[in-house]
Amino acid sequence: IFKYTLNKTKIYVCNVNRQNTAGYTPIMLAALAAVDNPENMRVLEQLFSKGDVNAKASQAGQTALMLAVSHGRIDMVQALLALGAEVNVQDDEGSTALMCASEHGHADIVKLLLAQPECDATLTDSDESTALSIALEAGHNDIAVLLYAHANFSKGLSGVCGVSISTATLKLIVYVIFFPNLF
Repeated sequence: IFKYTLNKTKIYVCNVNRQNTAGYTPIMLAALAAVDNPENMRVLEQLFSKGDVNAKASQAGQTALMLAVSHGRIDMVQALLALGAEVNVQDDEGSTALMCASEHGHADIVKLLLAQPECDATLTDSDESTALSIALEAGHNDIAVLLYAHANFSKGLSGVCGVSISTATLKLIVYVIFFPNLF
């Protein structure tokens, strides 16, 4: 954030919520950055904290979170979530950050988004697609397994009669459901 101090009065010369001609704010553009050291990350976190991290781009309605997710910037995703980015915001086509991560094959980001209590993996876009169907269509079976397991087993890893199920067993169950011809 650039500021000029004159007689103890702060004058901000950068409106972090103002969109450029392409419809993106400085926050959205910063979310695409590759950060190589903690000091640069602190600067970006300060930028994020000064504006609306949930603002939508004027052309397609994407948010900074969606842009960071689409480009695989997990550090930016973490920072944006910590500063209040909403995971269920939908763009003009109904896509969410989770759908973007599922389409682009970013499994670690999918896990991070699913770990947010408010994340709704059942939302549909304008084509009635869910994150799960998008992952399957894109050939990201590992992500499809995560999404399926989240939707069907996220209430707790308890099996029949309260018997505990290990993560490995859970993965095996999901693989048998999705890929029965492998067994």
